[in-house]
Amino acid sequence: MKRFSVVLVSLFACTALLRAADTPAAAPVKVDGFSYVKTVGAISEYKLDANGLTVLLLPEHSAPVVTYMVTYRVGSRNEVTGTTGATHLLEHLMFKGSDAFNRTKGTSVDQFLERVGGNYNATTYLDRTNYYAEIGNEHLEGYMAIEADRMRNLWLREDDRRPEMTVVRNEFEIGENDPTQALDKEIFAAAFQAHPYHHSTIGWRSDIEKVSIEKLREFYDTFYWPDNATATIVGDFDPDAGLALIKKYYGAIPKSPKPIPQVYTEEPAQSGPRRVTVRRAGELGVVGVSYKSPAATHPDLPALNVLASILSNGKTSRFYRALTDKNLTLGVDAGAGYFHDPSLFQIYANLAPGATHEQVEKIVLEEVERVKTGGVTAAEVATALGKIKAATAFKRDGYFSIAGNLNEDIAAGDWTLYYTLDAATAKVTAADVQRVAQQYLDLNQSVTGWFIPLAPK
Repeated sequence: MKRFSVVLVSLFACTALLRAADTPAAAPVKVDGFSYVKTVGAISEYKLDANGLTVLLLPEHSAPVVTYMVTYRVGSRNEVTGTTGATHLLEHLMFKGSDAFNRTKGTSVDQFLERVGGNYNATTYLDRTNYYAEIGNEHLEGYMAIEADRMRNLWLREDDRRPEMTVVRNEFEIGENDPTQALDKEIFAAAFQAHPYHHSTIGWRSDIEKVSIEKLREFYDTFYWPDNATATIVGDFDPDAGLALIKKYYGAIPKSPKPIPQVYTEEPAQSGPRRVTVRRAGELGVVGVSYKSPAATHPDLPALNVLASILSNGKTSRFYRALTDKNLTLGVDAGAGYFHDPSLFQIYANLAPGATHEQVEKIVLEEVERVKTGGVTAAEVATALGKIKAATAFKRDGYFSIAGNLNEDIAAGDWTLYYTLDAATAKVTAADVQRVAQQYLDLNQSVTGWFIPLAPK
């Protein structure tokens, strides 16, 4: 879901923020009602004793701004047939108000954040849903009050579901008209036949259109509880005061009356390669090759990230030299999924005019085999590490970006990946890259997809 408002102008240096995020935190604070859990780097974790809400604090005082974010550990991974897309549709409905905060009173979350000049949004993905705002620090309490209220007091009305459903359906149709997105959905559906990663986050059209408000309320009442959430504060705030506000607004909310349902389904090993084809209106073709890969917390993920960079990042990459530099593709992307459960290492090649799917797929597979049999060089690894380090710094430019990165780490199951993944990546060797290529880039555990454009009638 995308929501835009008045931009809060704040100027602070990326380098200062990176130093702050890497500087050890001060001694943990003691606020009645909280248990201190641990500190890693500059981030401290606390637990609200009353209901199990996890709290992450990263104080940094470069500018009088804070980002406040609540991450719920629920995404399309928690859906079943009939409710696919429910997490995303519910995310839309979270902006429709409650008895205390609503548009009629002029107190809705949209009105508040637009009035104070905040950037805000909400997103849904496979493993999580998050809500956040970047605001002046003097407005933290006002936003937190609304965020805490809608955790349990949300209006869920059929009169809101119907129009919001059409918005979501429009997003679905936009994705259907994007060649890579359409192909990716088919590849995931073929790769995961037992695990709920089979379903795309947007859901299937019929579920989007027909899911009842009662089903959405059931979903809300199952997953929207403090013991299934993490509240993160990044920026210019005092930790004692931040915890006191969280206690004030979340302390009276009970924990879930029932255990939060956990996903226990594991995808069985494939018995051979799978293929899918998407034929739709379009201009240029796409070849996608995806291999089963481990969860984000697995120790092999850093080496897979380095492998992806060597294959596809920049003009020195192997796919660029083998395909793009020879006018066979417009570009090739590769990457390992960063998710709670095992997912996919994916390669997508966008065909250049005149290139065929057969020749591009053949070269992609040849380059993969070259890594598996011949390995990579230490120089390639060093170049990849430099690119990954630079990209990581860029992605953490600002309080909002730091919180966004933490959101994905929380969803993956371990927020300390914010630090530990960097440290593990720096230790990757050429031998590690060849080993993971041999282990995971197995054609018998793969799905290959073609997007074949059809000329308009």
